[in-house]
Amino acid sequence: MTTDDFTVPPPGYRLPADIRLGPVMLQTGDLDRSLAYYDRVLGLRILERRTAEATLGAQHDPTPLVRVRERAGALPVPRRGRLGLYHFALLLPDRGSLGRFAGHLASLGEYAGMADHLVSEAFYLTDPDGLGIEVYADRPRETWSVREGKLAMATDPLDLEGLAKASEGRRWDGAPPGTRMGHIHLYVDDLASAGEFYHAGLGLDRISLEFPGALFMSAGGYHHHLGTNIWAAGAPKASERDARLLEWNIQLPDRDSLEGATESLRSAGYEVTRSRVDAVATDPWGTNLRLTTV
Repeated sequence: MTTDDFTVPPPGYRLPADIRLGPVMLQTGDLDRSLAYYDRVLGLRILERRTAEATLGAQHDPTPLVRVRERAGALPVPRRGRLGLYHFALLLPDRGSLGRFAGHLASLGEYAGMADHLVSEAFYLTDPDGLGIEVYADRPRETWSVREGKLAMATDPLDLEGLAKASEGRRWDGAPPGTRMGHIHLYVDDLASAGEFYHAGLGLDRISLEFPGALFMSAGGYHHHLGTNIWAAGAPKASERDARLLEWNIQLPDRDSLEGATESLRSAGYEVTRSRVDAVATDPWGTNLRLTTV
C-alpha cells in the first residue's frame, strides 16, 4: 500500500508529507473549570498560566497541546452543535496508553463514546463548555487496508477487553510523554467549500473513503489531519461570545513550505495575514488556521 492508493492530491500546491499539528486555542467561559477538567479527565498539566489563559501539555513533555483562553460567560455549545469545532483529537503514543486511559475513564465513571475506526481506536468526550475531544491511538500503517481505491475506515464497537490487556495492568498517570495533537475535525455547512479552502487552497490531499457527509484530508498519507462534516448543517457559526475553537495550527518543515502554502491560499482568493514567523488565514466558518515552521 502506498499513499497514492487512497489520496487525491490538490490541483496546485501540495503540503509536504512531514507536517505536524501544533496546539489548538480554545475559548472557554470559565478557565478554572476547564483546567480542572483537563487535569482530572485528560491528565494534562499546566505548562504556563496567565490571568485569563493557560497552556497545557502531557506529563513530562514540554510540547504545548491545548491553549485555553477565558471569555467570562462564553455560551456553551448547544446539543445540536455549532459550525466550527466538532472535536480536536489527542493522539496517544501506543495502544497500551489508550488501554490505561480506558481504565481511567471507568474509574472516574466518566461517560465517553467509543469506536474502532480500523486505522485507529478512539474515545470521545465533551468538556464542560460542550467542546468535543477525541483521545485515540493509531494502528500501525502496515495494517491499514485499501479496498477499491478507498481507505477502509469504519465505526465498529471498541474491543475494551483487548485494550485492558494492552494496558498490562498499569494505571493511568496522566497523558504520557509523546502525546500529540493528532487531527482536527470541524463542522461545516458545505463540503465543497471545505475542499476549496483546505484542499485546493491550503494543499492538503483528499482521502478517498466511504464516510457519508464527511470529507477527510491529510498530508503524507495519514488517515486524516483534518476532518470536515455537514452533520450540524443548519446550525449557526460559532460567534465571539461562544465557547469555541479559536485557532488550530499546522507546523511546516521549512520557510519554503510556509511561503508555498501562503501563496497558494492567496491565489485561491483567501486573505492571509503574514508575519516574519507565521501566517494566519480564516476559513469560511470563522476558524483561524495558523501556519508556522517547526
